[in-house]
Amino acid sequence: MAENGNTIIIKRVKKGGHGHHGGAWKVAYADFVTAMMAFFLLLWLLNSVTEEQLEGISNYFAPITTATTTSGAGDILAGRVVGEEGALENMASRPNVAVDLPPPKAGQGGASPAGQETADPDAVSEKQIEEFLRETETREFQEAADALRKAIENVPQLKQLAKSLIIDDTPEGLRIQIVDQDGLVMFPRGSSEMYLHTRRLLEQVAKIIQQTRQDLSISGHTDAVPFISEGGYSNWELSADRANAARRWLINYGVAADRVTRVVGRAETDPLFPDDPEGSGNRRLSVVLLRGTGEV
Repeated sequence: MAENGNTIIIKRVKKGGHGHHGGAWKVAYADFVTAMMAFFLLLWLLNSVTEEQLEGISNYFAPITTATTTSGAGDILAGRVVGEEGALENMASRPNVAVDLPPPKAGQGGASPAGQETADPDAVSEKQIEEFLRETETREFQEAADALRKAIENVPQLKQLAKSLIIDDTPEGLRIQIVDQDGLVMFPRGSSEMYLHTRRLLEQVAKIIQQTRQDLSISGHTDAVPFISEGGYSNWELSADRANAARRWLINYGVAADRVTRVVGRAETDPLFPDDPEGSGNRRLSVVLLRGTGEV
């Protein structure tokens, strides 16, 4: 207190430190970082989707029609009045105009070269399917041919018949032929009754056929040596009977009967050796696994 009785107040101001500037800048910075993340995420999405996906999104948000009338043309009934005979068009309304939007552009994930359509990875063309089936069938034919040759080699009694077996892949399908050799024939002359070794060879053929899926065509062939019995029985009847005998034995060895779609006698009209029409190699049975008939 002062001598005169007045009260003296002393105010001390503490110096040092810095004033508080607030935290608003932190909120602004966080918003900026969030916006940048969303922006880069959008760029990534645009670059990774296909053109068809972008077009689908565009069509989802695109307006369908526009109308410039106050008569209700833009509502559910599109300017029509419902009466007893259905929705009748209101002549006061203007026709709707369809809006065609330009095709959307895509990033690297959906872009396609100029003038070419973008290939849908999930879409497979009919040509690709046919090519796949053809390659699969060719591979199956090769495996069947290899298995049949190996089966013949593994049966000692049939080794001598290896030269009688001719297997080739033709436009019609996989053709398995059993051919007469000089001194080793399949049938007695003029007969459709098979020798035992012919049946054993057909048995091996049947085992391979059962592992495939294609339909069968069987044909019989003779040489050009004339053969006519007193009753008019000729190479035509003989070749047909031999083909039918092969059909019966294949079925007997386990081949499904409904897989045989054709049994034909060709007589001497389709020689295996055209330069030697009377040669023994022209007498043969031909079993064809028909291309394109196997179920997938």
